[in-house]
Amino acid sequence: MIKFLKRSSSGLALTTSLLATAAIMLSACDSKTADFEELAKTSEAMQAPPEPTVDKYGDPTGPATVQQAREFLEEAEAKIEELNEYGSRVYWVNANFITDDTNWLAAKVGAEAALLSTNLANRAKRFNDLTLPPDMARKMDGLKRGSNFPAPDKDGAAEKLSTLMTKLDSTYGTGKFIFDEKAKTSRKFEENTELNKNEVVLNLGEASDIIAKSRDPETLNAIWQGWRTISKPMKDDYASMVKIVNEGARELGFADTGALWRSGYDMPADDFVKEADRLFAQVKPLYEQLHCYTRAALNTKYGDDIVPLDQPIRADLLGNMWAQQWGNVYELVEPKGATKGVDVTKLLEENDYDALKMVQTAETFFTSMGFDPLPDTFYKRSLITKPADREVQCHASAWDIDDRDDIRIKMCTKVNAEDFSTVHHELGHNFYQRAYKDQPVFFKDGANDGFHEAIGDMIALSITPDYLVKIGLLYEKDVPGADADLALLLRQAMDKVAFLPFGLMVDQWRWKVFSGELTPATYNSGWWELRNQYQGLRAPNERPADAFDPGAKYHIPGNTPYMRYFLAHILQFQFHRAACEQSGFEGPLHRCSIYDNKEVGEKFNAMMEMGASKPWPDALEAFTGARDMDATAVLDYFAPLMTYLEDQNKDRTCGW
Repeated sequence: MIKFLKRSSSGLALTTSLLATAAIMLSACDSKTADFEELAKTSEAMQAPPEPTVDKYGDPTGPATVQQAREFLEEAEAKIEELNEYGSRVYWVNANFITDDTNWLAAKVGAEAALLSTNLANRAKRFNDLTLPPDMARKMDGLKRGSNFPAPDKDGAAEKLSTLMTKLDSTYGTGKFIFDEKAKTSRKFEENTELNKNEVVLNLGEASDIIAKSRDPETLNAIWQGWRTISKPMKDDYASMVKIVNEGARELGFADTGALWRSGYDMPADDFVKEADRLFAQVKPLYEQLHCYTRAALNTKYGDDIVPLDQPIRADLLGNMWAQQWGNVYELVEPKGATKGVDVTKLLEENDYDALKMVQTAETFFTSMGFDPLPDTFYKRSLITKPADREVQCHASAWDIDDRDDIRIKMCTKVNAEDFSTVHHELGHNFYQRAYKDQPVFFKDGANDGFHEAIGDMIALSITPDYLVKIGLLYEKDVPGADADLALLLRQAMDKVAFLPFGLMVDQWRWKVFSGELTPATYNSGWWELRNQYQGLRAPNERPADAFDPGAKYHIPGNTPYMRYFLAHILQFQFHRAACEQSGFEGPLHRCSIYDNKEVGEKFNAMMEMGASKPWPDALEAFTGARDMDATAVLDYFAPLMTYLEDQNKDRTCGW
């Protein structure tokens, strides 16, 4: 763009010089009284190129051109690529070595990223009235939407925002509380706190194990409340962050940050709200039957005082810290007389699997479909188990450090069925990242954010008994018959179907926060109103007015949009149904595995290679043949279970 200005100025200078010479000659002939010195000054002024007019970013004012847009995008791409790799390395170190120093580094690079995002987003607006080629228009739209958490364009705003976000993330990552095992009470943890002989300090992993395994309501209540002591101090910082990012979103032309998020789905923001509601409406009848059945089973275990049959379920009784998945209490709801399914955890232990072997096995699934093996650096640089000597962020995640081949995972992996599925999921991110590595940096992402989460989950749906036989974990003689399908489907539904309303309501809450419908005074009450409305759940005790229970879920202080997980729980079944049809599989969807199917892998890779270069309906159509997201695939997968649940619930009063 600077070169363009210089070329323009040079041409103008030559033209005005010729005009000036002609003017001097004409004046000398026509007037004997001409003031030579004045003419000389005029000539000198005309020969000097005019000062270019630029805005505060150094960009030229006046009508924009397609060439200027092209050069701006080239400049933006170079800057983004450079900062992406630098920032990824800083955040990787921070996540794996949580200290004051790495927090400082993460805050600093976060501020740099926020400044760059704000700068590019505001500069992109000058091309709003241009008709650009489709690929340039798509790149420009991505820049104008900026980051999910835009800083306003004023001094100090990006630095303040980054500091707040780093603090929130670190508070969660280092969260601990004190639990009294005898009294079954909990309290806030502070450094140098003296403990009595019955007290222990618990982190999230340790607390989650108790929530998963304990069946004592008092213990569960205490652990549940204890973890939420870590989020209460986040509330003021979170409110400050919301104020900053809303200001940034409005500068970019959005009503608030929620509208900015919803605009990233190749449709108007308000239309996406309707789309999410449409998808949930398709699966809501299945969820309501599962809720009714589960509440009745918990009532049998705990009685009317703890689980009344006409109220929402207590959120601490469902085996998960956030009651987003219920699979850990499966033994309480298991159908009477049902044939046992496969115990994957037991198989892993009996076959001497460790965390590394679990990851290697997940990699083999992808290579069996024709994908290239992971690079050697993956195993050298990933964090696969929790170190004993330091604080790390244990939330499982997949990383693309250099936007090329330096891909990694970060997990505190445990040898169990849940993490066996999770490593397949995380590697799905990595193989997707590598598939679109040749796209411009603007398009190195999923077709929409739900695609990225759905890829690995679709693969995990193929962890069937047939797959376990092929990889040597299960003998063919031990494969359960069709009479075990009900147990398999119910166990799956306790995680995947139970998750759907939670996946929807997390961002429903944030949208209300960003719009101002929920204020700091109503953050917590609004959270529980939505949990009641969508999930039919309630807190196990009356929550304090100043509590901040949303902050006890990583994605709130970690500032990760959550709608992607809801969409992924729809898309994974739609992908799975399409893949099984392509493979020629005949039979119930829940018994289909696409392991070792290279034809499906080739078509799947073709979709993944597109990245975000096309609207998501184009990518969806490339693999499934359909242009609309469709939750009926969920119903198809769980059809036998739905029949069973309706029969079991026929004499019960469902709802809450």
